[in-house]
Amino acid sequence: MDEFDMYFPRSKQEDISRLGTIVSGSLSRGLEVKLSPDRPIEELAVGRYVVVRGQSERRFFGMITDVILESRHPEVEQSPPENPDDFIARVYRGTLTYGRVHVTPMLVLEDGETRPAKTVPAHFTHVHDASPDEVAQIFGDPRAAGNFDIGTPLEMEETHIALDLKRFVERSSGVFGKSGTGKTFLTRMLLAGIILEKAAVNLIFDMHNEYGWKSQDESKQDVKGLRQLFSSGAEVSVFTLDKDSSQRRGSKVDYTIHIGYEQLEPEDLEMLAPLFGFTDVQSNALYMLRRRLGPAWVRRLLAEEPDEGLIAILENNQLHEGTLGAIKRKLSILQRFGFLVDKATDDPIGRILDYLKSNKSVILEFGRYGSALEAYLLVANYITRRIHRAYVDRKEAYLGGQGQEPRPLVITIEEAHKFLDPAIARHTIFGTIAREMRKYNVTLLIVDQRPSGIDPEVMSQIGTRVTALLDEENDIRAVFSGVSGTAALREVLARLDTRQQALILGHAVPMPIVVRTRNYQDLYGEIAGKSVDIVSGANAMFEI
Repeated sequence: MDEFDMYFPRSKQEDISRLGTIVSGSLSRGLEVKLSPDRPIEELAVGRYVVVRGQSERRFFGMITDVILESRHPEVEQSPPENPDDFIARVYRGTLTYGRVHVTPMLVLEDGETRPAKTVPAHFTHVHDASPDEVAQIFGDPRAAGNFDIGTPLEMEETHIALDLKRFVERSSGVFGKSGTGKTFLTRMLLAGIILEKAAVNLIFDMHNEYGWKSQDESKQDVKGLRQLFSSGAEVSVFTLDKDSSQRRGSKVDYTIHIGYEQLEPEDLEMLAPLFGFTDVQSNALYMLRRRLGPAWVRRLLAEEPDEGLIAILENNQLHEGTLGAIKRKLSILQRFGFLVDKATDDPIGRILDYLKSNKSVILEFGRYGSALEAYLLVANYITRRIHRAYVDRKEAYLGGQGQEPRPLVITIEEAHKFLDPAIARHTIFGTIAREMRKYNVTLLIVDQRPSGIDPEVMSQIGTRVTALLDEENDIRAVFSGVSGTAALREVLARLDTRQQALILGHAVPMPIVVRTRNYQDLYGEIAGKSVDIVSGANAMFEI
């Protein structure tokens, strides 16, 4: 024991949790921390959560963003010991070599309030592992109402991170990660939390039929979908475009959607211009055809027999014959989709709104049509445009003192870059919703493995980003688009495990955090215990 310790002894707990000592750094570049001799550097990973207890009652919270080996003498690097376990290596390790970590300070806790870090602790201040109580003080209690246990921080298996679901649904959010990193499991868990805590109602476009009744993990084991998790049927309903496919998979379906040709509008098809290969002239011609041919314009365009209205359009030189022929050829793909019918006997939009009004989340399975990108884009755009229009009307009526405020709605889309490509994002309903930032109580949950394909303006509006492993530089850059001070987090993101790890940053968490996400199966018991409360606790202040 040295003289200082003799007069100012440290507690045993402080000795155990002590990581090292600050030796240099700055607010912009971060802190350099020399490791304590008894802390093996191999046990420290980027993404680890640490706390610095300052000299003025401040506590700085930060993350390890780099791990470094240092030496005091060039001879160590030029002539290293042959055997890492021999005597000279042990002598070097205690005197001429040491470990260092780079810590990025993010928050300061002072006088019971949490603020962004705007200064740094002094030289020689000790850095410690964050305690469970300190983590809970920053992130909140995961058991509290409105919070959802998303997982545990790295190397803190007994500590759980709370995701503030109210803030999560306040703005559009995203789940990103390369193929095979478990984006679908993570998205399904987030959706289950939203339903469980009654944070919002959901409309999920289930492209690959993985959210409804059941799906399979990579080991080919069946995994319960949201309809099975909330088995009472009061919280989740399943719609389908392909009843036969749903029946073969044993999915319990509440409604089969059919869309009549007469219900299609030019805006529904214009979004498909890149897939159909429409030129600007052909896209503009859709609006003229709708005006001249009336509600049955698509059916008349696709009819095998010559249509008198089309003949008149050509004879009056309102449209070139070649342009019309190209439009008819490109739209003929619609005839392959069995959910499109000459005349629909029901209004699917009204049916969806009825379910949402009763606080039931709606999962739309695409069946065999999920493999046809044209079908996915057409239906998702068709439904979302009309749902959004209904929400705008309801919200404006509420602001005018008529009716109640619409319940928050989260719309989940996969392959989001197809809807939010820079060339079309400004013209799609999804780009509009992302930029509105919940102006009309509607937000997006976008799921994608190529965030670099999403319009940067839209990415900058994404409130919370839950990101699994990405290794393409363009994708990593896109995830951090519109977020300041993230340079140090790039290495953290690139070093995540391929499964069950994610970096969470943005509106729903007070600071970026790397978590080991909880097992999806852990939700079973939690949902079973709260499923009755979900029905009785529906918030009557909201209405569609």
